[in-house]
Amino acid sequence: MTTIEGGPGPRADASWAARALWWHVYPLGFVGAQIRPADPDAHLAGPVEHRLGHLEAWLDHVVDLGLDGLLLGPVFASQTHGYDTVDHLRVDPRLGDEADLVRLVDAAHARGVRVVLDGVFNHVGRGHPAFRLVEEQGPGAPTAGLFRIDWTGWAAGQPVRADVFEGHGALVALDHDSPAVDDLVVEAMCHWLARGVDGWRLDAAYAVPPAFWARVLPRVRDRFPGAWFLGEVIHGDAQAIVRDSGIDTLTQYELWQGIWHAIADRNLYELAHAIGRHDDLLETFVPQTFVGNHDVTRIASAVGADRVPHALAVLLTVAGTPSLYAGDEYAWMGVKEQREGGDDAVRPRFPQRPPAPDDLDGTARRVLDVTRTLVGMRRRLPWLTTARTDVLHLDNTALVLRTGTGFGAVVTALNLGDEPVSLPAADARTTVAGDAHLESGVVHLPARGWAVLEA
Repeated sequence: MTTIEGGPGPRADASWAARALWWHVYPLGFVGAQIRPADPDAHLAGPVEHRLGHLEAWLDHVVDLGLDGLLLGPVFASQTHGYDTVDHLRVDPRLGDEADLVRLVDAAHARGVRVVLDGVFNHVGRGHPAFRLVEEQGPGAPTAGLFRIDWTGWAAGQPVRADVFEGHGALVALDHDSPAVDDLVVEAMCHWLARGVDGWRLDAAYAVPPAFWARVLPRVRDRFPGAWFLGEVIHGDAQAIVRDSGIDTLTQYELWQGIWHAIADRNLYELAHAIGRHDDLLETFVPQTFVGNHDVTRIASAVGADRVPHALAVLLTVAGTPSLYAGDEYAWMGVKEQREGGDDAVRPRFPQRPPAPDDLDGTARRVLDVTRTLVGMRRRLPWLTTARTDVLHLDNTALVLRTGTGFGAVVTALNLGDEPVSLPAADARTTVAGDAHLESGVVHLPARGWAVLEA
């Protein structure tokens, strides 16, 4: 195992983060914790299950992939799936305790791997002690100011009519105009940054007024100037959100959709359009890019395992801060469904340790090799983080992209068709990965082939 150079250490700002390459994990699923217990409070009062060592055993795999960041899903005490937090200062006992989390962070740092935690600061679980106190005491409760509640006509013993997140009754929205909520979030962020974590993913950041982040983040940065903040934004004016909030970067869902839709539907015009809009965002910030996460159907199920390399080729050659969703490097399957438990298939339990090469089938070995090769190229060419992309050739089933700066260029060629194609290779001189034959400025691809080339 080789420690990645340039890893955690003293730093004055979060400029380190834009070039980081992340492995995204949903911890509760990863360790095999029960997600929907019959008694959602039992595990909170029961014995601690020290399971985070299961994740620690995969850190060498993260380094072997060439990645230098661990983007964790929720790890704090909750009643069910982790996004219904009941204590931001306590590790979920299904995962372990504070010492377990600090040990994981230290083990990651020893390998040059940063760690970012998932902060659910738009809402809390209905079982949060602060909300239970409101249910017991009504508007006179000392914690009533944390929530947006309609007290009209309320009488003791009646249900409390609090705002909830997107219709989910178990997720009670916080009042982001309240100074008490500012203090709650600042305390939680600083508590874990003081214990070594490197930043925060801000869950459902699109549902929180940018002015809230603009108040909170400077207070945190005053104490931890190197902290990085990634906002989950599914829709909205991304550039305005970044400008008004002070968040470093946002999730790039439009590019994710453009990649998998274009490949699955054999409509590469959609991808070309998404890349054009993606480049526009670079005027304001470096987007966080992905082809899979804990909330969406896995890329292998979306496009077919044989076309996962096509998706990875785009992800790792266009600008952005890429993350790989754990298991996608093996082309694991999993379909998200709109029902209770519909996320389980994309949030599975992982083996105790990474599988040996001989235990992988041919598809998994191929995708794993492609992942390592493309991540290695990305690390070798850090200027790709902010480079603009031009479309050199486009039709429904064939596409050539050139991503370049004054430092160099990378050419990505895709063929989704069932016949070989010959496409312009621009100034590319060598093949980095894929199925190409490069000759006299032309890249020849087989049916359903792809290639990444370098100028």
